[in-house]
Amino acid sequence: MTTRQLRVAAYGLCRNGENILLARFISRERSERHWTLPGGKVEHSEDPIDAVVRELAEETGYAVEVERLLGVDTRTKQVDRGAPGAMEIHHVGVFYSVRITGGEIRYEVDGSTDLAEWVPLSKVPELERSVVIDIGLALERSRPANGHVEPVTVGGLLRH
Repeated sequence: MTTRQLRVAAYGLCRNGENILLARFISRERSERHWTLPGGKVEHSEDPIDAVVRELAEETGYAVEVERLLGVDTRTKQVDRGAPGAMEIHHVGVFYSVRITGGEIRYEVDGSTDLAEWVPLSKVPELERSVVIDIGLALERSRPANGHVEPVTVGGLLRH
């Protein structure tokens, strides 16, 4: 039997010239790490704008203001959590362009990320990273009128 789960998350794309603000995700087991856009789960009754502001503060130490909605991405994937039966996660990501209004960069403690860094855009293709970085950059670049990103190719694989 397949268990289905809906996950809504909000992500902030923050640039400083040719640098992008990233956070390094760390799995619960502390065995998996990869770079991602700062952001995360939208809590029950929380507006996605409030979620992205909260998540940026938690993961990077920065206070931010949302400048504009970049768009929405939706993906479904099968996940093996080591338990009997399959899990299918429908992920809805809401992407925003954000601007820093205060605070100082710092690392999250005991959270889902362990580092926050300004990374040159030219270095992003070399990183072990989540597809959300590529989706956020594609939305920023294309600014689609309908708010949806075209499929993104990451590491030779087509991701949507």
